[in-house]
Amino acid sequence: MHITDLLKKSSIMLNAHPADKKDAINMLIDLMDTTGNLSDKEIYKQAVLKREASGTTGLGDGIATPHAKSSGVKQAGLAAMVVKDGIDFASMDNKPARLFFLIAAPDSANDEHIKMLSALATMLMDSDFKEALINAATIDDFMKLIDEKENDKFKKNSQTTSSATDSTSEKNYEILAVTACPTGIAHTYMAAESLEQHAKKRNISIKVETNGSGGTKNQLTDKEIAAAKCIIVAADKNVPMARFNGHPVLITKVADGINKADELLDTALKSSVPVYEHDNSSDGENTATENESVGRQIYKHLMNGVSHMLPFVVGGGILIALAFLVDPFDPAHPANFGSNTPLAAFFKQVGGVSFGFMLPVLSGFIAMSIADRPGLVAGFVGGAMANTGGSGFLGALIAGFAAGYIIIGLKKICTVLPQSLEGIKTILIYPLFGVLIMGIIIHFVINPPVSGINSWLITTLKHMDTGSRILIGAILGGMMSVDMGGPVNKAAYVIGTGMLADGEYGVMASVMAGGMVPPLAIALCTTFFKNRFTASERKSGISNYVMGLSFITEGAIPFAASDPLRVIPSCIVGSAIAGALSMAFNCTLRAPHGGIFVVPTIGNPIMYLLSIFIGSVAAMIILAFLKKPLNTDK
Repeated sequence: MHITDLLKKSSIMLNAHPADKKDAINMLIDLMDTTGNLSDKEIYKQAVLKREASGTTGLGDGIATPHAKSSGVKQAGLAAMVVKDGIDFASMDNKPARLFFLIAAPDSANDEHIKMLSALATMLMDSDFKEALINAATIDDFMKLIDEKENDKFKKNSQTTSSATDSTSEKNYEILAVTACPTGIAHTYMAAESLEQHAKKRNISIKVETNGSGGTKNQLTDKEIAAAKCIIVAADKNVPMARFNGHPVLITKVADGINKADELLDTALKSSVPVYEHDNSSDGENTATENESVGRQIYKHLMNGVSHMLPFVVGGGILIALAFLVDPFDPAHPANFGSNTPLAAFFKQVGGVSFGFMLPVLSGFIAMSIADRPGLVAGFVGGAMANTGGSGFLGALIAGFAAGYIIIGLKKICTVLPQSLEGIKTILIYPLFGVLIMGIIIHFVINPPVSGINSWLITTLKHMDTGSRILIGAILGGMMSVDMGGPVNKAAYVIGTGMLADGEYGVMASVMAGGMVPPLAIALCTTFFKNRFTASERKSGISNYVMGLSFITEGAIPFAASDPLRVIPSCIVGSAIAGALSMAFNCTLRAPHGGIFVVPTIGNPIMYLLSIFIGSVAAMIILAFLKKPLNTDK
């Protein structure tokens, strides 16, 4: 298979003139659709836009490679476009993009397809080849250039392989590198090619291991690692790191491998690169990423706990809600509500057990994110003691971070122990002293004040006047639309689940109402104001009805990514209105997820649905006002 087997003449456009980044992506997807490689154009488009929202694919030096693996792709394919004047694509070097390759890969992309796509990515690192493609006079010339370049590269690779076979396998390299990106289609191989090319120009011997979708290629050996001056890890995902223990390792992001290869090589050759120390108690992989801010680290640790906690909360919360739904209310015995019938009692018991894991799991996995597996036991104990000690969700949150850093401290203290005692750290020292210290801290330090604060917060919230509760509902509802699944959205959701755990159900109702508005507003706007959207966007808008009703806020992300200045403010206002009305109508929600499917379990369900409807319509009207009718139907 050759690259031109994936690139058809019908999917190439020379001398294109897109208006902006959004228009360029739409044009590329339309080109891809002509190849017949897409089974669902809209699903693929959403995958491309979601990938773009997570980080630009404008690689710099005039090249952009938007891409996605998607269930909407039948078979791998390429589309190409040349914009000679260039357009702003939010590239990494802030320069206009002129050469575009759109990559489509099915979820089950095989190794042969990955090889072709990676070959293209590496070929684009040749600036002469890139310029020749941009200046190609015809589509046939464009295809011929790719064929010739690929054949030339194949011959060179064959000669290199033959030379390597003839020479000793014990070759030592000055620099080693590992490149990896989450999708493993383009950036992984472009970073590898960039590092190899710059090293070759400077007569630096280098070997680069790629961790792509097709698996690990050109794997580094123990002897090569031992002999190298430095290892560069340019990766945006986890790669095996234990093998680098005791060696100088320069950790950065994969984009730097593409755009800052010379700088990385300069740094790697210096003696100031820190020696990597691997945590033997971890599972063999560490996250190799650029140094992160303290705020970003805290957020990642928190999200690790929340993501593991949510299944317990959702499953348990819905079952508890069902218990109240099927149980008749007895005014004479209000305390027994939810347990008066055998079926209700069963739902409540099972749901209660699941719900009871909420705080220990939250705390445990926050601690594990900080200190790996040794932090898990101390975190679990801290969360359980917060649950029984009255400090609740807030106490468990604090306990998770405390447990993680307790274990980090123990690890540092244990570095003085002889090597012969290495084995008892994880099975004795960390569990024993971690649990003991955590128990002391949670019992004497965390629980007393946090329990008081927690009780005060819940009591204050329950006794707030209507105006204050409406304001809280508006703020939390609006937060759900700020980044639609990002840190602000998650912060509001965490507050809602925290209040839920402490017996306050109005906040969670406002949060879910706010989260349902963005996709519903998009769906309504594409239905009633069709002239504001392209034909493909209108088709995609229909799926947002389902996602909105299911409380999947992320359904609006592709629209927000392509037009953030209009979509996001509109949705924030609509979500704030829905959250405020939910509070005003005293709606309650015991299940932290489910959308319309748990409406029967919601307190004051009719007014709750009305709140969501009003918020969605308001967002639709604002968005329709901000978006002007299109001149043409794309």
